[in-house]
Amino acid sequence: MEDAENFLRKLGDKRVILDGVHQLPNHQEILRIAAQESSLAKLFVTCSLSLHAYSSLLEIGSRIAQVWLTPIMSQDLVDFGQTSLDYRFLRGGLPPFFMKGGKTEKDFQEWVNMFWAKEIQEPFRLERRNSFKMLMEILFAKSGELFEANRLVDACGMSHPTIMKYLLTLQACRAIQIIRPFSTKHGIEITSTPKTYAFDTGFYCSFRGWQELRQEDFGILWKHWVLNELNSRLQNRKILYWRDKRGHEIDFIIVTKEMGITAIICQWKARDFEVRNLRAFRRRYPEGRNWIVCGDKVQANTQIFGKVRAEFISLKEMNDRIDPLRQF
Repeated sequence: MEDAENFLRKLGDKRVILDGVHQLPNHQEILRIAAQESSLAKLFVTCSLSLHAYSSLLEIGSRIAQVWLTPIMSQDLVDFGQTSLDYRFLRGGLPPFFMKGGKTEKDFQEWVNMFWAKEIQEPFRLERRNSFKMLMEILFAKSGELFEANRLVDACGMSHPTIMKYLLTLQACRAIQIIRPFSTKHGIEITSTPKTYAFDTGFYCSFRGWQELRQEDFGILWKHWVLNELNSRLQNRKILYWRDKRGHEIDFIIVTKEMGITAIICQWKARDFEVRNLRAFRRRYPEGRNWIVCGDKVQANTQIFGKVRAEFISLKEMNDRIDPLRQF
């Protein structure tokens, strides 16, 4: 593979699968040549890095298609014949963990160690293993919370710039998803502080020390599950959140030409919904759809709260509505 172009030309018009292409020392050259030369073999590659980590490839444009393989999502549960959300939330959505009869803290720690060795240390040439792992584990345990780098400086033993560098590294590897705030720079809105989400519920549960799920745990886990579904179906469409300085918050915001500003609230039990957050948001942004995505078996219905119209829907109904927005 040292002569990437010659290697690809010898393959003719075949279709070639390269698993873990980022582990090849000249993988960027291979991908660039394959994308630029239409006469060469078509490559299907798996890579732990998102396409946005390769600025030179982004410039090529339409000859590269990216598919985000998220952890197990709702249709996968059906295919695996295991539709229990309790099981999926605790074991996570990585197939080896999901299919294993039980899970231990050791399994997740071993995965983190392997992740450092194979996906981080060599490609990014980072050296501070313990500090990096500490940041990663803190972000996993605090998944879904506001990210404030200054509060992590002492805990991780790193400077603010280093923490930001490591955060972007975790984002490039899809281990952490950064959800940025939706804002029009209004004075009472959060305009810059992002939220960070662990890529998988299994790691969230493990690093919080959860061996069994309590009823109060399902709210945050449902939010992760909805986000995973949005990622799987919408792929790389931007997902935001909204929050003001009075503590009002909308879980996810999607802005599209087709639907305008859609507010998504993740509600494990429909009966627990409170309208105050949605009402505060719609005072600023009155136009758009309001989806209350419920974890219980709710029949799709619309409820009116003064000037606010909220649609209570299931995850399946949300999927049916967003599937036309797919980007691949």
